[in-house]
Amino acid sequence: MMKRWMQLILLMTMVALLAACGKDSAQEAAAGATIAISGSTSVGPLAEKLAMKYEEQEAVNIEVNQIGSSAGITNATTGVSEIGMSSRDLKEEEKAELEEVVIAYDGIVVVTHPTNKVDNLTMDQVKQIFTGEVTNWKELGGDDMEIVVVSREDGSGSRDAFQEIVGYSSGELIRNAIVASGNGNIKTTVATNKHAVGFISFEYIDESIATVDINGVEATAENVLANEYSLSRPFLFVHRAAELTKAGQSFIDFILSDEGQEIVESSGAIRVN
Repeated sequence: MMKRWMQLILLMTMVALLAACGKDSAQEAAAGATIAISGSTSVGPLAEKLAMKYEEQEAVNIEVNQIGSSAGITNATTGVSEIGMSSRDLKEEEKAELEEVVIAYDGIVVVTHPTNKVDNLTMDQVKQIFTGEVTNWKELGGDDMEIVVVSREDGSGSRDAFQEIVGYSSGELIRNAIVASGNGNIKTTVATNKHAVGFISFEYIDESIATVDINGVEATAENVLANEYSLSRPFLFVHRAAELTKAGQSFIDFILSDEGQEIVESSGAIRVN
């Protein structure tokens, strides 16, 4: 009888040890988990803030690489990154490969040098500026000086979204436009050139540049959600269904939670719920 009790106690001890080892192994795996994210320079700063907060709560490492929407979509499609970031809608062929999650909304703002007197444009006037039909600020009620157009690089989600909404193609962009990589570079270029006009994401607005209303509507979150401000687009996380890990799904769930959406709002983007 005593022998059976000893065997039972030994068996229970072994089970407990195995369970503890399994738990430790799971914690070690979680601690070593890395979520690779790449893509849009518009979504990137927000993703980094969300990742920083999430890493404080969970034992994961999140790597955010800002390389442009198209490159991020390609990385998600090929498996280079678990999650791609896009600031433009997916094309039909991309939708066939990837699933998308809207994590926030953003407005695109037309910006000028702070000394520029032009503070309101129609959508047609914006198109005329970027296609070179209008080349002097005097034609728009401003000072008599040449307009210097600053645009994003090919592959930029911001550029694709802006061109699609305004209604012109890359081939129609004025030939002498300055092409800048990233929202930050556009803001710096416009802030230091009184002739310049460009477009940036909401979250990059500060006192170094002036914003332009579109059709008399100010670029605000409230006006985007009310469908009154027309220059807006979604911020997307995209991924292959089979490639999304539990860690990746948990991060997305965090972003869509009240806590995550509060970070979205405090960062200058527009929350989805």
